[in-house]
Amino acid sequence: MSGLKILDVYKQTSEKRTEDFNSNIRSSLTVSTDLKKVETDFEWLYLMEDTVRYLDNILRNPNRFIVNEEEIVKVELARRITVESIRHLSKHTSFIQKIEDNGDVKPSKILNINKDESFDTYENRLIYTLIDNMRNFLEIKKKELITASSIRDIKKASYQAKTRVGKEQVSMEVNYMSSLVDTEKVKGDEPVDVRIEKLEADISMLTNTEVYKTLKKLHVARVIPPIKKTNVILKNTNFQYAMKLWDFLQTHVANDTKIVKSNKTYEDNGILKEYINDTFLLNYVAMDTLSTESRKEDQVKAINEITDNLIEKIVELNVDLPLETLKERIGEKIAITKWKKEASLSEIANIFQTRMKAYLEGIEKLKL
Repeated sequence: MSGLKILDVYKQTSEKRTEDFNSNIRSSLTVSTDLKKVETDFEWLYLMEDTVRYLDNILRNPNRFIVNEEEIVKVELARRITVESIRHLSKHTSFIQKIEDNGDVKPSKILNINKDESFDTYENRLIYTLIDNMRNFLEIKKKELITASSIRDIKKASYQAKTRVGKEQVSMEVNYMSSLVDTEKVKGDEPVDVRIEKLEADISMLTNTEVYKTLKKLHVARVIPPIKKTNVILKNTNFQYAMKLWDFLQTHVANDTKIVKSNKTYEDNGILKEYINDTFLLNYVAMDTLSTESRKEDQVKAINEITDNLIEKIVELNVDLPLETLKERIGEKIAITKWKKEASLSEIANIFQTRMKAYLEGIEKLKL
């Protein structure tokens, strides 16, 4: 602000003129604002895109355990006779149908053990629950239909003012408008909606794996916090990335987008109006330079007229003097007058310097 040329002109304006201007000012300011600000965080998108491959690794090499299913069946239906089957028969002799002369035992029924692999482990159910959470979160985000942060900030103002400086009537009308409309670009080569479609396809691929479909068919219980810190969850790199996404989804609600709306129209009588009143004064000062230049021209013209009149009177009073003598006398008078003025200023400067020197010497003595 210090570099504005108008301030130099303002400083040269008399205090009376500015006082008259400010004391007589009558103004009104109507302000209108229209603001809509949308702040949305796409960390969830980056995190999901990055985690999908680790979830795929887990489901391709799932954690599993062996399930033994025991069943008493007719001996002819038994698929496999194991040590456990013999032990069971020795404890349940009622299942022995006949003992041959050579000592062979012929049972009527026998224990049959079927060994099957099961995906129903805690770690697999954790990943199953995480995939479901991702799907639910993504569905909510799709319903919001917000693909970027944005801002729309429109400000309007209408200003009317009148004032009086002496007999001069001054008025001004100003209509102001500013508009800021911007959309924040999301990091990535593709638009957000395209990336969401791809993410949705990746999640669908996870739900079509054997592990997920098996757990869904078994209607396994979903895992709820707190999470058990098993060795697999703690030490397996794939599970470490999965847990990072799990923790994020647990702490961030799906509708975490912030929307701020404001629309107001009002008469301002505060500091804003005072600021614009000041600009009204600066506009007046700027336009007044037209009159100032005119006044300077009038002053120069008046000085020239006075000088011409004085020279005419001097010539009339000294009509007998030769022209050269008259020039010399006028020149000498001008030189003497100018010398007196300069000598007076020099004398004042010398007195000031002497007094200032004495004052400074006195200060030094006080310090000592």
